[in-house]
Order: sequence, then structure tokens, then C-alpha cells
Amino acid sequence: FFIHLSVDGHFSLLPCLGFCKIMLLCFIYIQWNITHPGAHVALLASADGETVHYHYGPKDLVTVLFYIFIAIILHAVVQEYILDKISKRLHLSKVKHSKFNESGQLVVFHLSSVIWCFYVVVTEGYLTNPRSLWEDYPHVYLPFQVKFFYLCQLAYWLHALPELYFQKVRKEEIPRQLQYICLYLIHIAGAYLLNLSRLGLILLLLQYSTEFLFHTARLCHFADENNEKLFNAWAAVFGVTRLFILTLAVLAIGFGLARMENQAFDPEKGNFNTLLCRLCVLLLVCAAQAWLMWRFIHSQLRHWREYWSEQSAKRRVPAAPRLAARLIKRESGYHENGVVKAENGTSTRTKKLKSP
Repeated sequence: FFIHLSVDGHFSLLPCLGFCKIMLLCFIYIQWNITHPGAHVALLASADGETVHYHYGPKDLVTVLFYIFIAIILHAVVQEYILDKISKRLHLSKVKHSKFNESGQLVVFHLSSVIWCFYVVVTEGYLTNPRSLWEDYPHVYLPFQVKFFYLCQLAYWLHALPELYFQKVRKEEIPRQLQYICLYLIHIAGAYLLNLSRLGLILLLLQYSTEFLFHTARLCHFADENNEKLFNAWAAVFGVTRLFILTLAVLAIGFGLARMENQAFDPEKGNFNTLLCRLCVLLLVCAAQAWLMWRFIHSQLRHWREYWSEQSAKRRVPAAPRLAARLIKRESGYHENGVVKAENGTSTRTKKLKSP
């Protein structure tokens, strides 16, 4: 801390407080606020009845950096006080232990994100009015809770990159985790920077709900390997979710934005509603959903093959070797050194009498 020596010889903490205020505003508080009088949705209302909205800018990187450290701390708390205690009771192997930690962290994150995202879309009226997803585009000025949600999402998925080193993830698992981390970052940052925040909220709500069900089923499977009911429910929900995401994206981007009058490319005003931009966004969404669906079908086919091979192995009963029975005709008595003996131990052959 900086301590200031005043003219009369006394120490003052005013510069220290000023420095802390600057740090608080730069790192914690949401930047780029713009005041609009008479706005329809009042979130941060001042004394004049004005509503404060926000747009994005370079200072958001500093805020995201601060919340990356917050996400790392929360990750460590969940790992130490919840997941480690549960995994010790389950006595999991090294491979299952890594997957258990991954699913445990994502269950906590997806559950909190689903509740938060659902609250945002309900209070903002995006569910009751689907036309608001593309009307009044570009959606440059965001309410506080919408912008804060996006910044926290970016901070969480960026914090997942150093966590690959902190959690000592196996080299075989790193490419798979990097794939879905980059996939989330591209979609969330794209929706935020292209001013498609309303559509992005609905798509994230659908995606996070499906992922929460999957990782919950995975945790239940680690606790009880015979429990496959949640996996069957997730498999049914997964395909339906892919269909809803594609339908909503085509409806909002392919039809809604295409009918808007303002279709001029103007980055300064945040307008990216051109044919090329719409095609790129649709191709990105469709390619991501097709890739996820292909991986899902591939994993299901492999799971079914393993299941049927196990069932066929159980049905196969090893046949006992049949030995050819040889019937041996024996004379009465018993044999000893190839000689038939009578029951009293004497031989059955007639003995020659010696002449006296």
C-alpha cells in the first residue's frame, strides 16, 4: 500500500484508497457502461430513473483476467472439500479418478450456469418473446446481468486451460479436453463480439442442460456401474437438443436477421448482419452440431458392440471334452504285473507237479 505524508507531518491513506478504488474499477467492476434515459428494462437504476447498459471493449480483458483467478480458487475449493472426499470412499482407479474429477467440476459449473442462464432469459423476456432474438439488431447495449454472465463464462473456460496442468491431466486426455474448451470459447466469444448475445443465451441454456445430465449420469455410473438409466435419458435428450439448436439458429440467423432492413457491414456500430457473416455463423453452428452428433453416434456404436460381446461371452458355455470310452474286458480276479491273479492271491494257471 502507498502511504502519503501530508504537509503537517501526518500519514494519510487517501492515495492508498484511491489506488484500491482504481484496481476495483478496473478488475472487478464491469466496464464500458452507457446511460440511456427511458430504457424499457431497468436493471441498474440511478436517482434520475435512468437505466445503465454496457457494451464490450478492451477493458473487458482485464475483468476476465480477474475472474479467471476467482474461477481457479473456486475450482480448488470444490476439488478439495467435495470431490476428493467422495473419491476416497469410492476407491477409483487412476483413469476413473481423473474422469470423476472432470465430471464433478463440470456438474457444479453446468448446474450453476443453467440456473443463472434460465434466470437471465426469463427476466429479460427472451423466452416469452422469441422475436426479440433478432429484432432491434445489433444488440450492442447489454444489461448488466447479460454482460456479467458472458464475462464469467469466458473466464471459466479460459481458466480450464491452466487447470489441465494443475490437475495433471494425462496426455491422452488433453486433446479431447482442448477440443471442447476451444469449442465453447469460440461460440461464447462469437456470440458476445457479434452482438448475438440473446441467441447465445438460449443456445447455452440448451447445451448446458444436456451436459449437466451427461456428467450427472457419469458420476452415478462411477458410484454404481450397473446404473445405465441416466445414460439412456441423456442419449434421448442429446439428439433432441441438437435438433432444437439447429432449428433455433436457422430461424434466428437464416430467417430473422435476413429480413432485417439494416444489412450493412458496420463494425463501429456493431452491425454484422451481412450475407457472408450469416453464412459463416450458420456453418460454424451446423459443423459443431454435426461433429458432436458424429462423436455421439460413434460412442454409442462402440458401447453397443462392447455390450453385445459381453452378452455373447456370457451365453457361451465351454463344452466338456469327450473322451472315447474304451471297454476293457478283464478276467475274473485282479491283475498284477500283467498276470491274472485269483482272488486269494494265487495264479489261475495250473502248476506242473514235480516228480519226487
